[in-house]
Parts: sequence; C-alpha cells; structure tokens
Amino acid sequence: MKLTEIARKTIEGYIVNKEFQLDEQVKSKYSQHQACFVTLTKDNNLRGCIGSLEAHQPLWKDVQSNSIHAAFNDIRFLPLSKEELKQIKIEVSVLSVPRKLEYKNPLDLLNKINSDMGLILTYDNSSATFLPQVWKDLPDKVQFLEHLSRKARLNKDAWKTAEFQHYTIDAEKE
Repeated sequence: MKLTEIARKTIEGYIVNKEFQLDEQVKSKYSQHQACFVTLTKDNNLRGCIGSLEAHQPLWKDVQSNSIHAAFNDIRFLPLSKEELKQIKIEVSVLSVPRKLEYKNPLDLLNKINSDMGLILTYDNSSATFLPQVWKDLPDKVQFLEHLSRKARLNKDAWKTAEFQHYTIDAEKE
C-alpha cells in the first residue's frame, strides 16, 4: 500500500465516521519515525496542506494524522466535503531530518539555497516552512524568501537575519 492510499482511505473513513484501520504489515512497512506533509489539490489549486517538521511518531501514523488535518482543519479552507473527495489529488512528502543552514550574510544565503531544498525560517518566536514544491511557483530566491518571511507573519526582509534549516523530501503523488 502506498502512502497516498493510506491518506485517501483515512480521509474517506473520516468523512463517513468510520476509522480506517491499517493491517500490521503496512504498519510495519511504515513504522520508522519520519515527518511528512500531506498536500491536497483540487483543479491544480491548493486545497489543504498540513504536516510535521520533526519525526515524532511512525510514518503511517503521521500520514493519517496530517491527512485528516489537511482535509478538515487547514484554517485557510473550509473542511473537505464528501462531494469534493473525488476531485482532490493527494501528495505525501516525507521529509529528511532538517539541518541548520549556516550563512554569513544575505548574499551567502542566496548562494547556498536551491530548489531541491525545503526551508524552515525561524525569527524570534515566529517560524514558517515552504516545501521544495513551492519553488515551482516562486522560482526567484528573493521572492521565495520574502514570501516565506510573510508566511511567518514577519516583515518581508526578515529572512536577511533569520535562522534557517533545510531538508529534502521524497514525494509520492496520486
């Protein structure tokens, strides 16, 4: 069973108020503690995206939890309806362990980042992340970092003095 199948069956079960149970073989296959994001799209537009930055439970459990949250608890969207379920596409992104990104100044940071990286920006008590897929919509490095700063509810130039971690993903799409 693929991760996207786990996500879809979990959402389907939640909609009809019947918990989807995984068999022990699938649980064993995805038992390693890993973090993931579940992204829902409808007509190629974002419909929900929730995830974990740090591994804190078995991957199968993280997929199930983030699937429910992406479908029903992403504050940017109304909860997913039963009718919409057939229209959504699901992507599961499994994250590597985030690593600190050392840089000397904004230009050094711009030289070190690339479109294979997911980035976590931290500044004071604010933080935000963009998965590597966001580079498709924001290929300009400065714009990418400005949008990430705004996502963290900061000034667009906060990235110039923020702390960063980076990660890669292994993504699976329907």
